[in-house]
Amino acid sequence: MILRVENCMQLQNVKIGFLGTGRMATALASGFTRELLSASQILGADPAAASREQFLRVVGDTAIVGETADPTLNNADIVFLAVKPQVMTSALATLDPLTSSSKLVVSIAAGVTISTLESALPPGTRLIRVMPNTPCLIGCGACGISRGSCATDGDEKIVTELLETVGLVVNVSEKLLDAVTGLSGSGPAYVFQIIEALSDGGVKAGLPRDVSTRLAAQTVAGAAGMVLQTGEHPAALKDAVTSPGGTTIAGVHEMEKAGVRAALMNAVAAATRRSQELA
Repeated sequence: MILRVENCMQLQNVKIGFLGTGRMATALASGFTRELLSASQILGADPAAASREQFLRVVGDTAIVGETADPTLNNADIVFLAVKPQVMTSALATLDPLTSSSKLVVSIAAGVTISTLESALPPGTRLIRVMPNTPCLIGCGACGISRGSCATDGDEKIVTELLETVGLVVNVSEKLLDAVTGLSGSGPAYVFQIIEALSDGGVKAGLPRDVSTRLAAQTVAGAAGMVLQTGEHPAALKDAVTSPGGTTIAGVHEMEKAGVRAALMNAVAAATRRSQELA
C-alpha cells in the first residue's frame, strides 16, 4: 500500500514504523499518539531490549515492537529512520528490500544526505529528511524538513502534519539542514547551559538553588514565547527592557564584554561543520 494524501488516505488508517526506538523515536511516537494516532498504529524495531521496553512504556503497550525491521516494520506505511548516523548503512540493510520501495521513508539522522539514503534504498523510494530536536519530548520541538527526489507534495504534507504534533516545522532546502542541525538540533544544549549559568548567577546573588533554577528556566521560556508570539525582532524586545542607566544595560554590557553573542554564533557554526563532516 502506497501512502499518498492525494489518494485521500486518512492518518487514522496509517501505520508508522520506527527503525530504532531511542529517545527521539520515542518523543516523536508519543507526540503522534497524543494528537493524531492510536498506539496500535505505531511499530518499532530495535535490537536493544531496554530501548524497546521504554518505547512501549511511553507510547503505549498496544504498539508493536520487535528486534528486527523484518518482519516488524513490513506493514508500516511510513518508516522513520531513527538510528545514529554511524550505523545508518547497516540499519538500512535490515529493511526488507521487497517492501521498502512502497513505503514513505523519513530520516532523522544528522548529516546523512538524501543522496546517500536514496542510493541505499530501492530505486523510486519516496524519502523525506528531517532534523528534529529533543524538546519534541514535550511537544515544543523545532524541526527542519527537506524532501527527496521522489517524494510528493502529499508526502511532505503528511509528514509535516505528523511533526506539527511535536512542535514547529520549517521547510528548507537540504543544503541548509546542517545549519538547522547546528542551530535547533544542538541548540537545546546551549540553552541548558545558559539556564544553568543564570541559575548560578542567582545563587551567587543569594537565591536558593531550586528557586534560582525555576526562575532562570521560566525567564528563558517566557522570553522565547515573546519572540514567537509577538513576531518582534529580539533586539527590539531587548531594547524594551533596557532602561537608560538601569540594571539590565549593566548586565548586557557584561555579556558583551564576555563575548556571549560571539560564543553562541561560534557554537552554531561548529555544530554545523560537524554535521557536514558526518555526511
